[in-house]
Amino acid sequence: MIPGFEPSPLRGILSLLLALTFFVALDSTAKHLAATLPVPMLVWARYTIHCLLMVVLLAPSMRGRLLDTKRRPLQVLRAATLLLVTVLTMSAFRIMPIAEATAILFLAPLLVTVASGPLLGERVGPVRWLAVAIGFAGVLMIARPGTDLPAAGMALAAAAAVAFAAYQLLTRVLSPTEHPVTTLFYTALVGSLLSALALPWQWPLPAIDARQALLIVSLGVYGGAGHFLLIRAFREAPASTLSPIMYAQLGFATLAGGWIFGQWPDAAALAGIAIIGVAGVMTALQARRDHGRAGRAIAAVTGSARTRS
Repeated sequence: MIPGFEPSPLRGILSLLLALTFFVALDSTAKHLAATLPVPMLVWARYTIHCLLMVVLLAPSMRGRLLDTKRRPLQVLRAATLLLVTVLTMSAFRIMPIAEATAILFLAPLLVTVASGPLLGERVGPVRWLAVAIGFAGVLMIARPGTDLPAAGMALAAAAAVAFAAYQLLTRVLSPTEHPVTTLFYTALVGSLLSALALPWQWPLPAIDARQALLIVSLGVYGGAGHFLLIRAFREAPASTLSPIMYAQLGFATLAGGWIFGQWPDAAALAGIAIIGVAGVMTALQARRDHGRAGRAIAAVTGSARTRS
């Protein structure tokens, strides 16, 4: 804990809500730009600007600590996984509404629940399995037969959800030993370097006007600011408090898709989005209860040992 720092759950919640607002702004801007500009160019700009901001703002004080890690291969793999999520997500946003694509992406925590048992040795109880089943039912309501959503867009969003689940699992593996700012810097640096490899295939890059240039710069600002606020939020408040609030992004994305692009979900899709949100909140609340029981059990064992001694 930083000396003199007093966590504040209220500040944490407000920071998280602002972070989610930045993420929806990033998605909306990317969707708008992807209609006329190549996705690889936008992805490269998003990570490169994010990386430059961290170098300018943090390198003078942190210096070599930005790159100081004991698990560099895992850091690179995690960053590459998030880059894949960004490419798939932007590609999905280009051809389908933000609300439905975001909802499918939010299957990732449910996929983490499925994978955490065999991969991390965690116990997955009946409530979490029920939440997984409910979440997939929500996806079926969004991708039901007869919907006018493009199959390619749904496939891209589903692939992004799988990649996002892998990213979350890698984050959980790294978080006990790695400084969050260092992890964030590797995310930006690796994303910038790897995405640059795709630029020659897009050459010559299309000409852009001043307005498009500002919007492209905003991608990195939104992404960097959002992740910084996300880190700040989890420093102010425990994950058990913040995890259910993450699903507010589904509501933000629905409003953005409707107001900005005129793409309001129909009744069935809206119900599916709400069902996925409910399933995610169920998973988060059950995780909080499991964590609380584990904490009480450890305290009881510790207290018993102290009594015997």
